[in-house]
Amino acid sequence: MIKTTRRAALSVLAGAGMLASSAMPGFAADMTFTLATAGSETDQRSVAMAQVFAPMVSGFADYQPGYNGSMFAQGTELEAISRGNLTMSIASAQELAQFFPEFSIFATGYVHQDAAHQVRVFNDPLMDPFKKTVEDELGVKLLSVMYLGRRHVNLRQTREELDVQQPSDLAGVNLRMPGTDAWQFLGKALGAAPTPMAFTEVYTALSTGAVDGQDNPLPTVVDAKFYEVTKQIALTSHLVDLNYIAFSKEVWDGLTADQQMTVQRAADAAAAWGRLKQLDKENSLADFIRSNGVEIYTPDLEAFRTHVQSQYVGSEFAASWPEGVLEKINALGN
Repeated sequence: MIKTTRRAALSVLAGAGMLASSAMPGFAADMTFTLATAGSETDQRSVAMAQVFAPMVSGFADYQPGYNGSMFAQGTELEAISRGNLTMSIASAQELAQFFPEFSIFATGYVHQDAAHQVRVFNDPLMDPFKKTVEDELGVKLLSVMYLGRRHVNLRQTREELDVQQPSDLAGVNLRMPGTDAWQFLGKALGAAPTPMAFTEVYTALSTGAVDGQDNPLPTVVDAKFYEVTKQIALTSHLVDLNYIAFSKEVWDGLTADQQMTVQRAADAAAAWGRLKQLDKENSLADFIRSNGVEIYTPDLEAFRTHVQSQYVGSEFAASWPEGVLEKINALGN
């Protein structure tokens, strides 16, 4: 069973007067935008916000980031925004699905086709009800969509030991996946035996054999040095992963129209800059990974796509999706 949505918890917070109820009074010329992220200072998303977003809003706001979960622990940022204790976060669809199950559609295998498709979906009217729900019930405005990359299956075994061509080849493979219900369901849909584990523990778990593999985009494989403790990458592209630039609706409503326009443009510019950087990394890193002894190949993608999407049909995740939205998303594809 999927865990109970956190909508109920939010209503309790609101009833207890714990949610921020009014805009920050009388913004001074020097307001501060705080951003909490679990990423490091060198994470592509952090760099995009620091190098693109911050300078664009510097005329009226200071930018204060907290990296590595130092400001708020990972998974608590959205509630911190709701309470009025934080201005911004970089939120995943999986995280939002913990509050609003309908967001699980954006964390579903093979729904987004590529980075451009992500942008078309985010900017399409089909997203309006999703955005409105987050604003009305969580007090969070989703400004833009960030591209994280295509996630692939990365394993300790050599290809001679395990040649992954279709989902049945992953039977019994202990694949580390993030711990939320949406992630674990996706791991099972891929055919693997998913194991929840904090990202910071994955390298050691791979080196000791505590898990057989992990799934992440190629830039993460390099950044985290997973190529040192794995032997192959099957380019399953099972999730074109994303984050949203999340902003306090309370703070937004206190901005002038010109300031709102500047913040929106800054978020879009940061997302676009990060998207191009991430795509460039993806295109250039395969040779580096191969040079470190990791074999990279493409399995039967149609077999994976068909199997994964069939697992969602009739599931509790699919039951939460608004009628017709999946068809609209597909129609925006290539």
